Amino acid sequence: MKIATFNINGVKARLPALLEWLDRAKPDVVCLQEIKSVDETFPREPIEDAGWNLETHGQKGFNGVAILARRPIEDVMRGLPGDESDEQARYIEATISADKGAVRVCGLYLPNGNPAPGPKYDYKLAWMERLEARAAELIASEEIAVLAGDYNVIPQPEDAARPQAWTEDALFLPRTRAAYRRILNQGWTDALRIHRPGPEVYTFWDYQAGAWQKNDGIRIDHLLLTPQAADRLKGAEVDAWARGGDKPSDHAPVWIELDL
Repeated sequence: MKIATFNINGVKARLPALLEWLDRAKPDVVCLQEIKSVDETFPREPIEDAGWNLETHGQKGFNGVAILARRPIEDVMRGLPGDESDEQARYIEATISADKGAVRVCGLYLPNGNPAPGPKYDYKLAWMERLEARAAELIASEEIAVLAGDYNVIPQPEDAARPQAWTEDALFLPRTRAAYRRILNQGWTDALRIHRPGPEVYTFWDYQAGAWQKNDGIRIDHLLLTPQAADRLKGAEVDAWARGGDKPSDHAPVWIELDL
């Protein structure tokens, strides 16, 4: 089973690019972030016509997440537990069956947090605390589970072409990285790091200043695996070619393959 995460940066604006990538990459499950669409106006028809099941958790103009799957999407949960007052659409979970079992797929769009310090950064850290709590429940369940999405976290200096440019940014501040490590230390595996160790593995290139052409990227899109999922990991990669396409997202899709 091939499971991907892709910050599409506006599904309506990027629909041709999304459909092209789906046809070429042939994933089985996709977690989308920044769909920037309410559920009612999400462009379902062309995606469903291409053979996809679809569940969304949308928000007008901002945020929004979705899960696409070739197989039925079951037991859907919308919203990250822990704060009923949080109206931002940033989290969706579902179970998808495969030939050798089922996987709990969790799609997330973690807050950016800039400017930091400030209320947006406080929200980011509070959201990460809630994610840590949910991640602990998933570890305790001993399920095959994947936490996939745009984390807006640069974990280590080698995850940026120019780490010195990010030292004051919410994506790279010590408290951000420490919160991410607390989740990892529960027993999660950073799938892409296992298969692509070392520098110059990026998932985001800004539209400005020729970042794509200079390979001035950062790695902020991650797929974390429970031990039960990590035991089934066969491969992981970034489809960087999608970032160089026509009217692309500023993110590239990242995918893993599990023996399922």
